[in-house]
Amino acid sequence: MTKVSHRLKWVPLVWALAAPLGWAQAPAGETKGSALEHTAASSQAVIERAAVVLPAKATGAGVFTGQWKDAPTTLRERVPVVVFMHGSSGLGLKAIGEWQQWLAEQGIASVAPDSFALPDRLTYKSPISPDIYERIHALRLSEVSLATQALRQAPWADPQRWVLAGTSEGAAAVARYQGQEFLGRIVFSWSCENNYFVRGHGTALPVDKPVLNIISSTDPYFSPANSWLGNPTAAGHCAAALRNNKQASIVLIPGAPHTVLNLPAARHPVAGFLRDVFKL
Repeated sequence: MTKVSHRLKWVPLVWALAAPLGWAQAPAGETKGSALEHTAASSQAVIERAAVVLPAKATGAGVFTGQWKDAPTTLRERVPVVVFMHGSSGLGLKAIGEWQQWLAEQGIASVAPDSFALPDRLTYKSPISPDIYERIHALRLSEVSLATQALRQAPWADPQRWVLAGTSEGAAAVARYQGQEFLGRIVFSWSCENNYFVRGHGTALPVDKPVLNIISSTDPYFSPANSWLGNPTAAGHCAAALRNNKQASIVLIPGAPHTVLNLPAARHPVAGFLRDVFKL
């Protein structure tokens, strides 16, 4: 992959999106930072700094909440694991920690790799060039592989019970990942469609494993509610990409915000999905 040869500052980027006459002009996007490829050091830090929550069932004591590098090594038993890919705002989003605690209450461990372990990692305000988005998507895909490699060595992870989940930017990686290690996948706040965020949606969700897609019916980025979406025929969800999967479910939440993780309308189907997939 070609490296960026210059550093990107806070610079307005205007991207002309294909849209019918009368659609709103796309706003000016911004980027900060320049790094878009992990180094050996950042690849290690992505996992060491990952947010980990282990249920009491695994620790034999209370719930562990902390970074991967500090997780206990003396465990009572192995438990199912959700790998969670955060969105463009990183692990600082309070909703992620709340969601991980909720998983622990159900006896499920979770690990959220930290993409911002990469120094000077590029950040953005949408929309920006699809070419830059695609390099970000490649970066996030590499982090899924880093997580699977680490989980194989984790004494608390049941190697037969993993689910891959993510939201927004992280959900694009969930949808594109081609590995077969996961029993199922959960795609939050991503539509698996062509739009301003991709060159092509590139969805690779398995047709023979359960998939759950949860998104607001008026998602401000990936639904038709976005006037600069760049796809006048978009449905705003993953149904088209999942048309051949008989184990897929789509949950549209009317009027919900972009982050839906902890809404009751999202938690209930997720709880049922994980219960079935993990055979809890």
